[in-house]
Amino acid sequence: MAIVYHEKSKEFHLYNNEISYIIKILDNNQLGNLYYGKRIQDRDDFSHLLKGCLRPLAAYVFENDYTLSLQHTKQEYPSYGTTDFRYPAYEIKQSNGSRITNFLYYSHEIYSGKKKLQGLPATYVEDENEATTLEVTLFDEVIDTSLVLTYSIYEQLPVITRNTKFIHHGNEKIIITKSMSASVDLPDSEYEMLNLAGAWSRERHLKTRRIEQGTQGIYSMTGTSSAEHNPFLVLKRPNTDENIGEAYGFSLIYSGNHLEQVEVDTFNRTRIIIGIHPDTFEWSLQKNEVFQTPEVVLVYSDQGLNKMSQTFHKLYRTRLARGYWRDKPRPVLVNNWEATEMEFTEEKVLQIAKAGKKLGAEMFVLDDGWFGDRDNDKVGLGDWYVNNFDKLPEGIVGLSRKIEEMGLKFGLWFEPEMVNKDSDLYRQHPDWIIATPNRRTSPSRNQYVLDFSREEVVDYIYGLMEKVLGEANISYVKWDMNRYITECYSVGRDSEMQGMNFHQYVLGVYSLYDRLTHRFPNILFESCSSGGARFDPGILYFAPQGWTSDDTDAIERLNIQYGTSYVYPISSMGAHVSAVPNQQVGRITPIETRANVAYFGAFGYELDLNLLSDEEKNKVKEQISFYKKHRELMMKGNYYRLLSPFENQDTAWSVVSDDQSKGIIGYYKVLNVPNDDWKRLKLRGLNQNKQYIINGDPKRIHFGDELMHVGIIIDDDDFCNNSVDFSSSLYVLTEKI
Repeated sequence: MAIVYHEKSKEFHLYNNEISYIIKILDNNQLGNLYYGKRIQDRDDFSHLLKGCLRPLAAYVFENDYTLSLQHTKQEYPSYGTTDFRYPAYEIKQSNGSRITNFLYYSHEIYSGKKKLQGLPATYVEDENEATTLEVTLFDEVIDTSLVLTYSIYEQLPVITRNTKFIHHGNEKIIITKSMSASVDLPDSEYEMLNLAGAWSRERHLKTRRIEQGTQGIYSMTGTSSAEHNPFLVLKRPNTDENIGEAYGFSLIYSGNHLEQVEVDTFNRTRIIIGIHPDTFEWSLQKNEVFQTPEVVLVYSDQGLNKMSQTFHKLYRTRLARGYWRDKPRPVLVNNWEATEMEFTEEKVLQIAKAGKKLGAEMFVLDDGWFGDRDNDKVGLGDWYVNNFDKLPEGIVGLSRKIEEMGLKFGLWFEPEMVNKDSDLYRQHPDWIIATPNRRTSPSRNQYVLDFSREEVVDYIYGLMEKVLGEANISYVKWDMNRYITECYSVGRDSEMQGMNFHQYVLGVYSLYDRLTHRFPNILFESCSSGGARFDPGILYFAPQGWTSDDTDAIERLNIQYGTSYVYPISSMGAHVSAVPNQQVGRITPIETRANVAYFGAFGYELDLNLLSDEEKNKVKEQISFYKKHRELMMKGNYYRLLSPFENQDTAWSVVSDDQSKGIIGYYKVLNVPNDDWKRLKLRGLNQNKQYIINGDPKRIHFGDELMHVGIIIDDDDFCNNSVDFSSSLYVLTEKI
């Protein structure tokens, strides 16, 4: 087993071939951390790693004993106010007004495998030998409450997952005002913090800063994981790059308000806390009630950032995403949104679908505008049935049948969490929106958020969607969510329970996803949130791919997809070729570059194919054929970042098969440079002893060691668009047999 308990020293050692994580039951029976990092040999006693001494202004746990001050001790799940003055991992308000607690070691259990989390997405195992789990139960006798800290370590990956559960046994109610999923204390502060930040249409841009004494971090209080800050951060050594050095990655499997905070104390120790944002959270527990936090994934790498990312990719692609589509190649689709928006007819969309079929597409997706009285964004949301038979004479049932008769699969857009005031749903249930009594409601995109914290609301929406999906031939659902939550209040619960609303809302979203994916297991669900505003691991559990951004411009997508790759596999990134001038930025890029970027994702088209020239149609046909040939490699290959758009004018990345027999490199020249220098791109992940043929050219055969250590020559003749602005090139490597 990958977890051992040394009874004499009261230490737990979690380890596999790559990492070690050591926990100690301290003299006060709380849990301390001794080490987290690269694998070290096990021994009976690591207590020498615990240090304590007399320090001015420090408070100590025991009388006349100046060795244990929690302020100066690395802990597993710290509280505030009993000799530790740093930010805590949790806080509980009690009936007498106190927030002081004392959870002491009570028992532990070590077992093979990994349990599910009730009502929450989480990583999983398919065989109990893939992971080992430690559950440590702590108990506070004053408030009669148990605290269960759960750690799972994967056997073949440098991954530890953590979650926390409170079980209240007492007769008096307690109120949890803060409950993070994990807290990790590190012994020094020689780190840079890396995170993914941005806004609508420029999501998940890479940000790096040196951490300093005090607090720094990222968060969302939008009700979603947000476009502004993804629930993910990295602490890396200053000399760490893509290929060498230490990095600690932290990723929260959650889709609501979150906080990732790094605190450096006066003695240069670092504390990371990650979980549900406490400023929008309060959770009451009565006798025998339980609160479960989301799961956080910890990944350690001593081989640079790319190794860390590949670990996240493999875990999230194969042990977070689930279901029928997890391992299957994704269909090439055509979406009508940028072609028609809401101004379509059945004849118009059938023409687009027919053109897609002729060029090799496998699916047509009908976007917004098919339901209720929906002719603009002020009306119809919530009425998930066809009401305008001028648009769709035979409804979704008839349209889906006609699409399938063409030999295509059919997909449909929903925005189930939203409602317009001009809708049958709102007129019947005006109290179903999230809104605070006697306060104005703040519109966004002319829509309001349904109160998914209420079971009856989720049930109603499930009934409408289940009817549509059950009656028609639907193989794909695009699930959108186009605004953040304001005036967060639920008329479905009393005043003391209002602090539960944000989290209950997320649980309601998960519940609807869970019910629909079980009812329709063969439908491919793609998440969307005004593009990438809810692109997070929680949703990936239900939908194996997400719409990466509403910004479909190929050059902007270099930054977005590059940043996204730090934690998410490219199989999860919806990436389409769209029309030019681009809808978001007005840029005109060659159709080759648009495809060369979109290949590294779940590939499709977002335009009216009938408006293309014959030359462009031939190129689209070739593009679809190329993607079908290589999509298995794109989906499952090992991904390497080679040139960063955040540091260079050019961008490059690649995928390489597990057996190192083939690879594809994308190189993107954003702006042309007059009289430019010669360029070589050093590749990664190849077998140094194998020979590789580049783009099928018998004159371009090189050993893997040369391609990795000397590099591949980047020749202007390889680029599309006559090697001017926004040019790109693909290099396909195949092993010479």
